[in-house]
Amino acid sequence: MKTRTGVVALLSACAVGAVTSAWAAPPPTPVDSKALEAKFDAQIDPAEMGRWLKQLASEPNHVGSAHDKINAEWIAAQLKSWGWDAKIETFDVLYPTPISEALELVGGPGAPFKATLTEPPIPGDEPTFTKDALPAYVAFQGDGDVTAPLVYANYGMPEDYLALERMGISVKGKIVITRYGGGWRGLKPLLAQMHGAAGALIYSDPKDDGYATGDVYPKGPARPAHGFQRGSVADMPIYPGDPLTPGVGATKDAKRLDRKDAQVILKIPCLPISYGDAQVLLSALGGPVAPVGFRGSLPITYHVGGGDAAKVHLAVKSDWSLKTLYDVVGTLKGSEAPNDWIVRGNHHDGWVMGASDPLSGQIALLAEAKAFGVLMKGGWKPKRTIVYTSWDGEEPGLLGSTEWAETHGDELKAKGVVYINSDGNGRGFFRAEGSHAFQHFVNEISADVKDPETGVPVRDRARARLAVTTAEGGGGGRGEGQSPQMKAAANDPTKDIPLGALGSGSDYSSFLQHLGVPSIDFAYGGEGESGGVYHSLYDDYQHHSQFVDPGFVYDALLAKTVGRAVMRLADTDLPVQRYADFADTVSTYLDEVKKLADTKRDEARTQAKLLAGNAFALAADPTETHVNPASFAQSPAMNFAALEAAVAKLKTSAAAFDGALAAKGESLSKAQRVKLDAVVRPLDQTMLRPEGLPGRPWYMNMVYAPGRFTGYGAKTLPGVREALEERRFDDAQKYIGLTSQALEAYAAELDKATAVMNGA
Repeated sequence: MKTRTGVVALLSACAVGAVTSAWAAPPPTPVDSKALEAKFDAQIDPAEMGRWLKQLASEPNHVGSAHDKINAEWIAAQLKSWGWDAKIETFDVLYPTPISEALELVGGPGAPFKATLTEPPIPGDEPTFTKDALPAYVAFQGDGDVTAPLVYANYGMPEDYLALERMGISVKGKIVITRYGGGWRGLKPLLAQMHGAAGALIYSDPKDDGYATGDVYPKGPARPAHGFQRGSVADMPIYPGDPLTPGVGATKDAKRLDRKDAQVILKIPCLPISYGDAQVLLSALGGPVAPVGFRGSLPITYHVGGGDAAKVHLAVKSDWSLKTLYDVVGTLKGSEAPNDWIVRGNHHDGWVMGASDPLSGQIALLAEAKAFGVLMKGGWKPKRTIVYTSWDGEEPGLLGSTEWAETHGDELKAKGVVYINSDGNGRGFFRAEGSHAFQHFVNEISADVKDPETGVPVRDRARARLAVTTAEGGGGGRGEGQSPQMKAAANDPTKDIPLGALGSGSDYSSFLQHLGVPSIDFAYGGEGESGGVYHSLYDDYQHHSQFVDPGFVYDALLAKTVGRAVMRLADTDLPVQRYADFADTVSTYLDEVKKLADTKRDEARTQAKLLAGNAFALAADPTETHVNPASFAQSPAMNFAALEAAVAKLKTSAAAFDGALAAKGESLSKAQRVKLDAVVRPLDQTMLRPEGLPGRPWYMNMVYAPGRFTGYGAKTLPGVREALEERRFDDAQKYIGLTSQALEAYAAELDKATAVMNGA
C-alpha cells in the first residue's frame, strides 16, 4: 500500500541565536562513526524483535481496541526504560466502527444467499480465534440500507465505466461490485458514487489475490476463499487525517465540522467481501459476457449484469462517535543543536493484528530506539535532537501523524530537519522514496549496508534487480524502469539509483506535502509474501514469520539501515543534500508536463476533426461516440516560459551550491556552518504555496502530491500536471506561475546558502 530518501541536518531558522551558542561550544572528542555504527548494529537482535512482534500482534489493534492502547503504553514504557524521554499524546478523532451490516442476494440464480462477513479462524493459529476483530468493513463509507440490481465493473476505474457505457450498461441506482487492483481502494466506491450508484462492493479476485497466485493460507501465503481486505475509503487526496478537523489538530477543544460537511466521507454504503462470497453474487449476473480484461480466475463465466434479475440487499450502520488516538513520542535531546529535530516514525495500529502491516516496521523502530539507548549509556550523544514516534490511526486515514503534525505545525516548521518513515516490511530488496535532494545520501546509506542473503551492499542488489526489470520493460514495481535515469542507473554502478517520488498512503504525507519538511520512506520487500493477508485476520505472527520474513532477518536489516540514516543526520556538521539531483529531477518533470500539453493539443485536433462531421471515422471508433464536444472546444497552447526559466535558474543555483559545498564545506567556520544550516534547513518550505492545489488546498507542495484520482500514487508538479490531464487549461497556466514562484524561491535560498559558503 505504501511507499522512499535521505535528508539534512540543519538548524532552526526561528532560534538561530540559541542554536548559535550551542554550536559555538567546544567540540566534543571526535567520534569514529564506523565504529559507532558497528556498535549500533551489534545491538540489533532479530530474535528479540520476533518476540516483540508476537506480543504486539497477539490481539486486534484497530483504533479504539483495547490492545491498540495497551501496545501504545507498552511502547512508551520501553522507550523510557531505554533512556528516552517518552510520552503519549492523545487526539479525539472521528472514526466509525460497524454496528450492523448485511449483504444478501435476494433475487436471481442462487438467491436467497447471505454473505459471510467474518473470517473463519485457522486451526493452529491461535490469534485468529479472536472474537474482537472488525468484520468486513471499510472506514468512512456512507451508511445506508439499499436493495438494487447488481452490476460488475471490473476494477472500477474510469476506463471500466467507459467500457460499460459502450455496452449500454448504466450503474445509476445500482449496486456496483468491483475487484481489488488496478487502482486505489477508495477510488472504487468514489467513482461508483460519481456515476450514480446506490452502493458498492469490493472483493479480492483470486486472479490477483488468491489461489491463482499460490497456495492459500495456511498451506501458503495467498488469500483464502473467505478472507477479505478491510481498509479506508476516505477521500484522502482531498485531505488526510480527522475528517472533522482539516488543517488543525483534533484536540479536545478543536472546532469541528458537522459530519455531513466533511468532504472526504463517502455518501453511499460500501463493504469489502471475500471471493468465496463474490463468486455467488457474480454467478447470478446476466447481461453481456464480460470483456476479456474484466475476467478473473473464479470458475464462472463473468457477466457484467445490467438487468434486474440479480438483486442485492446491502446495509451498513456505523457508530460515528469520536475515538481516542494514542501517539507515542520519544525524544533524545541533542547536545549541540537541541532545536533541530530528526523525526522518525512508524504506526502501531492495524486493521486486525497487523503483523506485517505495520508491526514489522514498528519492531525495527523499537530495535533502533533500544540501540540508541545503549549508545547513549556508552557516552554517545546526538548533536541534534532525535524524535521517535509511534503513530496511531494510520490505517483509517493517516490520523495520528496528521493530527500531531497539524498540532505541532509551527514547531515542526521551525525545528524539523527531516521526517523518516517506515511501514510494513519484508524479505527482499531495498526500496526508498523521498525528497530528491537526498538521493545521494540514501545511495550512500544503501551502499554501506550488506544484504544478509548475498553479502553484497543492498544498493548493488537493488541495482541488479533494476537492471532485470528495465530489460524486461518493467519498473521494479513502481513504473520507473523505462525512465532514462533508471535505465542509466541500472547498468552503470557509478550512478546513483534514482529515488521514487512520494505520493500518499503512509505517515510522511503531512510532513512533506502540508508542512514542507523533507521526508524519506524506507523498506525492504519483493520476496516475502504479505499481500495475500493484507488487511485481513490472517496478517499475524505466524504468517509473517513463515512467509514474509523468516527469522526477522530483513526486519533487523531495516533497523540497521534506518538507524544509520538517523545517526548520520543527527551528527553531520554539513548538509548531506546534493541539490543538482533535485534540480535534474524537476527538469524531467517539466519535460513530462510539456509533452503532456502537446498530447492534449493533439487529442483536441483529432477530436475536432471527428466531431466536425467525419461520420465514417466516428463510426469506426465507437469510443468517440461518448465524447462531449464541448470538452474539446478549446485546447490552447500553454506558455511554459516562466517554468522553464525557473527550472534553469534552479539548476544553476543547485550546481553552484553543490560546487561550493564540495570545495569549501570542510573549511567553513562554526559561524558559517550555523548560518548555512539556518538557510538550508527550512528550504523545502519554499515549495509550499498558500493557495494549495485546486480543490484541495491542504496539499500545498507544488512539486510532490498524491494524485486526485490515483490515491497513493504520486503526481509531480501536480498543479500543472493534473490540470492538463483534466483539460483545465486556465488552472494549468495559473499553476505554471505558482510552481515557477516556488522554484524561484527555492533557487534564491540556495543562492543565499552559497553566499554564506563564499564568505558573503
